[in-house]
Amino acid sequence: MVSLWAIYSFVVGACFGSFLNVCISRWPEGLSIVRPRSRCPKCERQITAFENIPLVSWVALRGKCRGCGMPISIQYPLVELVVGLIWLACYLHYGLTFTALRVAVFATILLGIAITDAKHYLIPDGFTAFGLLWVIVAAIVSLFISDGTPFAGAYSALIGACAGAGAIAIAGWLGELVLKKEAMGFGDVTLMAVVGAAVGPARAILTIFLGALIATVVFLGVVYPVAWLRARRAKTEFNPPQVPFGVFLAPAAMIALLWGNSIVSGYTRSMGL
Repeated sequence: MVSLWAIYSFVVGACFGSFLNVCISRWPEGLSIVRPRSRCPKCERQITAFENIPLVSWVALRGKCRGCGMPISIQYPLVELVVGLIWLACYLHYGLTFTALRVAVFATILLGIAITDAKHYLIPDGFTAFGLLWVIVAAIVSLFISDGTPFAGAYSALIGACAGAGAIAIAGWLGELVLKKEAMGFGDVTLMAVVGAAVGPARAILTIFLGALIATVVFLGVVYPVAWLRARRAKTEFNPPQVPFGVFLAPAAMIALLWGNSIVSGYTRSMGL
């Protein structure tokens, strides 16, 4: 039987997913996430409390604005559902612990970054500034709470933030030298500062490697061939699409957080180190 805490975890996560939608839609435009209240992006009608219930409202309204009748993006309920499931999974795996909260918040931030970067080729400072503050404060709080955690300790968090940001900045600089154009945005640097603070220096480097590997597979195996075929059919010049690296660093960071220690230790053993 599903416990009340499990249901509560999903509901709280879905509520945070609703707020994440606000951040995703407003931060890239430089808008406040507090004011004004939520409005329909098409008719600008203010959304009532009934119309703002996570998941339920979208289903009840059949995915359409009650004012203008225009479709409401499927992104809104999907983000709410995914974040709700993330928070539920954290509770089921870690129980009612501070670690469960840390993993849930970290994963929520990464999801917001990935979606925003995919849509706008931009990682807003709001995500990374809050993420860095959250990760460091949580690391300090964990010094007084012993519940087992995959996160780096307070000292490793500081070193990891520098290592993550520095490594991605150097990679971007080298890429710029080779490609003769900007290869890495500053948002990727701040993102890796957050990730490095969460996982420590060794797993921060692992995150960059995994992110690059995932991006290479996806772009060379799917994105570039599809873009090339479309350009050929349209008889236009093929312009390779940009790589929103944050989209791939985000899942790589979660892999590094949850399984990074095993990956690093397995690699060092295989190398006889």
